[in-house]
Amino acid sequence: MSEALDSLLGLLDLERVERDIFRGASRPAVVPRVFGGQVAAQALVAAGRTVPDDRPAHSLHAYFLRPGDPGAPIVYTVDRIRDGRSFTTRRVVAVQHGQPVFHLSASFQAYEEGLEHQDPMPRAPDPETLPNSTDLLPRHAHLFTEPDVARRLAEARAAVDLRYVREPPYAAAGRGPGEARSQVWFRTHGKLDGERDQPMLHICLATYVSDMTLLDSVLLAHGRGGWTVGDVVGASLDHAMWFHRPFRADEWLLYDQASPTSQGGRGLARGQIYTADGRLVASVIQEGAVRVPRSG
Repeated sequence: MSEALDSLLGLLDLERVERDIFRGASRPAVVPRVFGGQVAAQALVAAGRTVPDDRPAHSLHAYFLRPGDPGAPIVYTVDRIRDGRSFTTRRVVAVQHGQPVFHLSASFQAYEEGLEHQDPMPRAPDPETLPNSTDLLPRHAHLFTEPDVARRLAEARAAVDLRYVREPPYAAAGRGPGEARSQVWFRTHGKLDGERDQPMLHICLATYVSDMTLLDSVLLAHGRGGWTVGDVVGASLDHAMWFHRPFRADEWLLYDQASPTSQGGRGLARGQIYTADGRLVASVIQEGAVRVPRSG
């Protein structure tokens, strides 16, 4: 296990303050606020700590309410909305400085047999033939608005082996509008074993990664580069995920992402996550603020 992955797992190992109250640490992100994937994953960890182990999460719906302060801990309060025979529902509010910064509802289900079908996995090259995202960043450091952004972005993603099938938005800056689609392969930098090899932790890690690249497809559609390249200002507004089948976050997963629309200072993106052998394991939808400063 890499040192970066060990640090990330420590970030997800929340302190239990009371029966349904948890506290999590934060760490600086590329922008001066808490990374959305972190708070979503931590909130899901908090919810999962109040649910039996045989009921993994099958869906989450969340809103990002305020920018998180990376210099302060986050307190997560869990409401036990419902404990049914098959489904369990939890609501989580994340609070900093006395104000809610994030809200999540999650549903958990005991395993059941049922009808099965899925969309086929899209074509994508072998991830082993693609460069790691952190290896690409130094080659494009000159594109970023601040000299150390590439380094900070590499550090923020060090726990994840992330590989773009095509160029990332920051590398495609200035090439004009393109297809509103992006594909990345990802897995953790190291294996989860022992007590850490738990189905819910794999789900929480995928939740963490799901917020890293989803809005890239909005930027690619307009040739706007990236959040730290050019003049685009963005932030996640809401996030929803559905978990269909078991998977491991430490094995290759293909994240196929596309944006059907952007308007009114907002962009919508959706993604599907597949295992290397073609099983559809998760679906994701997110809307984000995507703003370009007015000229004049």
